Amino acid sequence: MSTPTQDLTAAGVSIWLDDLSRKRIDSGNLAELIQTRNVSGVTTNPSIFQAAIGNKEDDSYDAPLAALAARGVSADEAIFEITTTDVADAADIFRPVFDATGGVDGRVSIEVSPDLAHDTDATISEAQQLWAKVDRPNALIKIPATKAGLPAITATLAAGISVNVTLIFSLERYGEVIDAYLAGLEQAKANGHDLSGIHSVASFFVSRVDTEVDKRLTAIGTDAAAALKSQAGLANARLAYELFEQRFAEPRAQELVAAGGNVQRPLWASTGVKDPALPDTLYVTELVAPGTVNTMPEKTLEATFDHGVVTGDTITGAYADAHRVFDELAAAGVDIADVTQLLEDEGVEKFIASWQDLKSTVSAALAAAPENAR
Repeated sequence: MSTPTQDLTAAGVSIWLDDLSRKRIDSGNLAELIQTRNVSGVTTNPSIFQAAIGNKEDDSYDAPLAALAARGVSADEAIFEITTTDVADAADIFRPVFDATGGVDGRVSIEVSPDLAHDTDATISEAQQLWAKVDRPNALIKIPATKAGLPAITATLAAGISVNVTLIFSLERYGEVIDAYLAGLEQAKANGHDLSGIHSVASFFVSRVDTEVDKRLTAIGTDAAAALKSQAGLANARLAYELFEQRFAEPRAQELVAAGGNVQRPLWASTGVKDPALPDTLYVTELVAPGTVNTMPEKTLEATFDHGVVTGDTITGAYADAHRVFDELAAAGVDIADVTQLLEDEGVEKFIASWQDLKSTVSAALAAAPENAR
């Protein structure tokens, strides 16, 4: 008997864990999840590192923070050192997966500082610094899909650096992300880089769309609006996959693939179910299609392993229904463009807030480090 996570992998979905900590690395938990849960990659973000380093029940950061305090580093420098060390060590654990999949999986993502989300040049610079510091071929540098992020994505790929494009909410912006990716590969090719070594995923957020749309449907208050609840997130993601299939079948993309380039895989993010009335595996089992990634918080991963029912492709046959959902949402008075722009803005703001919390936590830890460690 296969497990649901084995079934998911067999259906062409790469399972990545949306979490990382020093304790997870040192305890062997990460290696265990690779073996028992089919986990083939990790994503991180400022909120994840804030939760890990700020966890008062976890002392695994005490020693490195004390050593950094002894060097007199700033909070920003300490965060850079700690997070890149965690990512590099996790990348080493995933190296066999990376090698076995020809570089497709075994990936560990690290994000540029969120307060750079609207600064193209600073994002490019930090992406290069993170790539050089982590110094692992299976790293991915996360860059948000803001307007300022798009040219940074292109420039980073052009330098031969693999990229996880994050905070994608709208189909329109996803189209721009694909353009940025293809331009990056074209420039990388012109720069003499081996395209086969450059990988990218486009992280499309799911549950947050339902949360915001459902709030608006409740405010509208009609029966027709109520009937549309909890459908927008899946419909949006399924239409993203339709766009992915269309765009990577076009001559521009196919020429790059013929030259050794990789397709930019869609990644489903924000897959933890926030509405307790919904099945806790909804954003996993209903978003199955070949060549996708689903990055899950551990709770969702365990729910999937325990009782997820994987029935094969649940995306490509659902395009007509997804278009119907969007048409009915518009008819009900939900402005999807307004929803997705709000979510992008909020996403950046939330990560900046987490980053500031992380800086405060690290600053306090550096100040509290034992005097004899200085």
